[in-house]
Amino acid sequence: MNYRHAFHAGNHADVLKHITLLALVDALLQKPTDVFALDTHAGRGSYSLSSANAQATMEADGGVSRLMAEAPSDPLVQRYLQAVKALRNDSGDRTAYPGSPWFLMHALREGDRMAFVELNPEEADVLKQTVGRDDRVQVRVGDGYGLMKSFLPPRKGSAKINRGLILIDPPYEAQLGEFDEIIGAVRDALERWPLGIFAIWYPIKLRRSLQPFYRRVASLPVKNALRVEMLVRPDNSPLRMNGSGMMILNAPWQVDAALKETLRKVLPLIQEDKGAEASVDWVIAPK
Repeated sequence: MNYRHAFHAGNHADVLKHITLLALVDALLQKPTDVFALDTHAGRGSYSLSSANAQATMEADGGVSRLMAEAPSDPLVQRYLQAVKALRNDSGDRTAYPGSPWFLMHALREGDRMAFVELNPEEADVLKQTVGRDDRVQVRVGDGYGLMKSFLPPRKGSAKINRGLILIDPPYEAQLGEFDEIIGAVRDALERWPLGIFAIWYPIKLRRSLQPFYRRVASLPVKNALRVEMLVRPDNSPLRMNGSGMMILNAPWQVDAALKETLRKVLPLIQEDKGAEASVDWVIAPK
């Protein structure tokens, strides 16, 4: 699976990923101390839903556009849609959709720090334009897995930043083999930053094929592991992405309850089939 984001921006997977990302940021912002955020596969930071790529799939029609048309009364959904509208107002593009870097820049505070890594040089150039002169942000071109260690433990000047998150959102060109790289990189990163929140996005075709990934997550040295998944149709076809998930390591307190309530309201608006479902459960339960 080669998940080229320009074709899929704003779809059901982005809805899940970005609502979850904002829930994690909001939890971090409950305390005044500085936060660090790293996006290992950052993309270009912003996408136009009127582009030829987006129009070729029209996937946003089944995702963000549905929520824009009929937004449930839910604080996380409203937070998400306000961020989308803010980008559209700032850019002048009424069809703009934020990538994860933009959501992070929009949500985090003046004293917080961010790093965005993108392998494709052309995408990285666009990302640098999206970031502009934001002194909080560092953009690096290269392999997100390989560079992850170089940012950890994060620092602001000479002071270590103990709180924050790492978003791992690869295109899954290696398909299930991608999980080998993810688990290896996360295990190394935990040695340098054991209390960081790690949020891993993954596509779902056949859920049973993910069982080895779940088992390997359960072996990681983390205080908990929260699995958040949303299927817009039954996972009975290996030929299409039927849903997606976010595996959250060291999940903040009560984020599970918040996401469960939000997905309960979101799913009826974006489901494609009666077999759709959303779930929030613990792979490693908190003690």
